[in-house]
Amino acid sequence: MTSSRVDGTPVLLVGVDFGFPHFDGDLEELGLLAQTAGMNPVGRLTCKRKAPDAALFVGSGKADEIRTAAQMHGAVEVLFDQSLSPAQQRNLERHLELPVNDRTLLILEIFAQRARSHEGKLQVELARLQYLSTRLVRRWSHLERQTGGIGARGGPGEKQIELDRRMIGDAVKRTRERLVKVKRQRSTQRRQRERRDTFNISLVGYTNAGKSTLFNALVKARAYAADQLFATLDTTTRQLYLGAAGRSVSLSDTVGFIRDLPHGLVDAFQATLQEAIDADLLLHVVDASNPGFPEQMAQVQKVLHEIGAADIPQILVFNKLDALQAEQRPPLLEDQYDVDGQLFQRLFVSARSSEGLDTLRQALASRVVIAAQEGMTPGAAIELPGSEP
Repeated sequence: MTSSRVDGTPVLLVGVDFGFPHFDGDLEELGLLAQTAGMNPVGRLTCKRKAPDAALFVGSGKADEIRTAAQMHGAVEVLFDQSLSPAQQRNLERHLELPVNDRTLLILEIFAQRARSHEGKLQVELARLQYLSTRLVRRWSHLERQTGGIGARGGPGEKQIELDRRMIGDAVKRTRERLVKVKRQRSTQRRQRERRDTFNISLVGYTNAGKSTLFNALVKARAYAADQLFATLDTTTRQLYLGAAGRSVSLSDTVGFIRDLPHGLVDAFQATLQEAIDADLLLHVVDASNPGFPEQMAQVQKVLHEIGAADIPQILVFNKLDALQAEQRPPLLEDQYDVDGQLFQRLFVSARSSEGLDTLRQALASRVVIAAQEGMTPGAAIELPGSEP
C-alpha cells in the first residue's frame, strides 16, 4: 500500500461469507476502514462459499466477476475483508491484473498513519516487517541468482529473495531490541506509579466506541478524538481525582480493538496493551447505539483473553446514550449485564453530553474504596460519604 491513498484511490470491496456469524454483509466496517486509510470505496461485492479456494480464495468464476465489477466501477485496487495467503494474493493479482490487498494490510496502514509516539511507531514497524516477510514471494520479482566470486564467471550467490528475507530479519531484530528498551522504560514508570500507591484504570473497547471522548470528559484532557476507526493509537495516561474516594487514580486510554485484529499487531502492541494487563480495573466502553455491539463486545473479550487481561475486574460503560432514540433508552441507567454467564456492572452514559458521568465517577470511587479495604492497594481504607462505618 502506498501513501497515494490519501488522495482517495478508488477501490472495490470484496467480502466472502463462509457462514460465520460475524460476516458483515454490507461491508460497512471494511468501508469505514478504507475511508480511514484515505481510500474511496466505489463498489462492493459479496459472495458465499463453504471454504476458501486454495488458489484464488473465491474461485475462478467469481474472480472473473470481480474483475468485471472493478472495471465497471473504475476501481484501481481490490480490497478483501478477509486475510489472504501470500499465494492467493499473488494469484488474484495476476488474474485480476490489479493490486489486491486484504484487511490485515489495511489495518497495518491505518496504524502506520496514526501512530505518533516513538513506541507506537516501533510497534507498527515491527508488525509491518513481520507481515512483509511472508509476502516476499509477491513483493519482489527480481529472483534471479546474483553472481558471486571474482571474475566474469563467479559461483552462485544468494537469491535476491534470500537477501531480502535476511534484510527484513535483521530489521525485525533491531526493532525488537529497540522495543525492549521502550518496554523497560514503561515498566519503570509503572513501578513508580505503584510506589505512589496508584489505582490503575484502563479504558478498553471496540474502536470508535468513544473511549477517547469519555477519557477527555473524565479528566478534562485534550486527547485526539474523532468519529472514525482508530482515531488514536498511543496510550495516554492522566490522573483522575475522585472526590467520593478522597484520592486520585491513574486513567489510561488504550488502542481500540477490532474484529480479526492481526495477530502481529496484538504481539507488536503488547507494550501498549500492557496498560490494560496491569490495570486494577477495566472500563469496557461499548457503543450502545451500534446494533452489532454484542459481537463487538465478544471481540474485545477475545483480545483481553489473548493478552492475559480477561480476569481483571470490569465495568461495562454503554456510551453514546445521546445517540439512542427515545424508545431505545433503557429504563435504568445502571444495572447488571450477563457476559458468558458472568454478571458485570453496567452503566449507560453519554461522554458527549456528560449524562451519567457522575454515576460513573461514584462507581469508580466505590471500586477504589473496596480495593483499599481488601488490601489490593496499600493504605488505610477510605469510607464513602454516607456509608456505614
